[in-house]
Amino acid sequence: MKRHLSILFAVALVAFGCEQKPPVNMLEEINKETLTNSKVYSTLADCMVKVGHRLTGSENGAKAEEYTYNLFKSYGIDVAYDPFEVESWSRGEVKTQFSSGSDWEEVSSVSLAHSPVSVDLEGEIIDMGNGIEEDYEANPGAVEGKIVFVYISILPETVDPSKNLHRSEKTKLAIDNGAAGIIFFNQVEGGVLLTGTASVTGSLIPIPAVCIGYEDGLALKDKLTAGAVKAKLEMTNFSEVIKARNVVATIPGTDKASEVILTGGHLDSWDLATGAIDNGIGSFSVIDIARTFKALDIKPRRTLKFVMWMGEEEGLLGSKHYVNALKESGEIENLKYVFNLDASSNAVGFNAGGRLEAEKFFVDAGDRIKAVDSTFTNKFANRAGLHSDHQSFMLEGVPFFAPVSNLDRSVYDCYHADCDDIDLVNEEHLVNNVRFSSMMLYELDRAQELPAAKLDDESTRKLLEDQGLKLKLRIQGDWRWSADD
Repeated sequence: MKRHLSILFAVALVAFGCEQKPPVNMLEEINKETLTNSKVYSTLADCMVKVGHRLTGSENGAKAEEYTYNLFKSYGIDVAYDPFEVESWSRGEVKTQFSSGSDWEEVSSVSLAHSPVSVDLEGEIIDMGNGIEEDYEANPGAVEGKIVFVYISILPETVDPSKNLHRSEKTKLAIDNGAAGIIFFNQVEGGVLLTGTASVTGSLIPIPAVCIGYEDGLALKDKLTAGAVKAKLEMTNFSEVIKARNVVATIPGTDKASEVILTGGHLDSWDLATGAIDNGIGSFSVIDIARTFKALDIKPRRTLKFVMWMGEEEGLLGSKHYVNALKESGEIENLKYVFNLDASSNAVGFNAGGRLEAEKFFVDAGDRIKAVDSTFTNKFANRAGLHSDHQSFMLEGVPFFAPVSNLDRSVYDCYHADCDDIDLVNEEHLVNNVRFSSMMLYELDRAQELPAAKLDDESTRKLLEDQGLKLKLRIQGDWRWSADD
């Protein structure tokens, strides 16, 4: 009898212990892991020192590909290269001069990517304001054979600021209207020069494109108000077919392994600086999200891909290559969601990419994240834009989301400029990006049904129209539907 009672007592103790053990709150575990062990800042800083800039097709670009490949591997994550060949561009020398009489004055400038390999141009400058469609419609034929001068952003007196276009789209309009060249002036004070592609296709353009500083731009506007001004644009650049590699890491799924969620950020940068913000913070966040899942031994339901894109800055080259390969193999149907991190840090919410049906999921999941740490305010957005790697997937109807960042405004002054270096990076903000993004990726993967599905062709067209992207895609040459649709 005593032995029987002892057995019952022991069983009761075990049962009591089991009942008292709380269920694992994986959001709390992610929070602890990232706050204690995140390597996102240290690895980013190390890469900035050992690699520097990460221009696609350059020696530095190849070093960056290898660095991140080895980093994934060091975390015990399966990783592979995804090689591709494309036409690439790199800058040589540039000289920009103005004259309103007999003397020429040189101003600081930087060439925009995909400008011709050799330029020696002299011509009259014409001020086209913002350089958007309505400026050309108001002055038909005015720019033929001339050098267009436009603002990189949208002028303060503009009635509808939402009509602004990307620099590549403004360049395409200038080309279509017969311009011989284009000069942008930056919106950032202090003589900061902005680079970036001036091509909507990722191929060479037929006219030179340069950017000058804000102060020089205002001075040129004043001169143009007073009378005629000429410009001399001289430049040399390089263009050739290059080899580059996306870096693709994989954590296999379990019960829904055939479904894929892809988390990506572009690894490449421009060559004027180390590209710590654009996109060091995004790409190294992606790597540390993967590290976090592996460190916690999370067994995802769906297969998780973590991708370093190359060639984003020169026209989304790596992600376009990847999407084309998925379409050819039919695997595009298995890709259920894309999470894009581009110049994102200090996530305070998430953007559902214009998919109205996804709002409830992201708001509810955000509330659960906010319950872990109210630093995350669960700011929700639902809009779609262009000119980042999500575009390649969005055009195929694949849903995407992205962090809503809360970065210091001053950080953006160095966008595509020679001051985009590690001293701009706030380590606390970067860790916040990893922990809250990891939590949302975990929530998405655990969902029984994903909040949005791949759209058919007609529904994709409607989404793009509803998001106000038709004109921009038409200028880019990426509007595959009838112009009347």
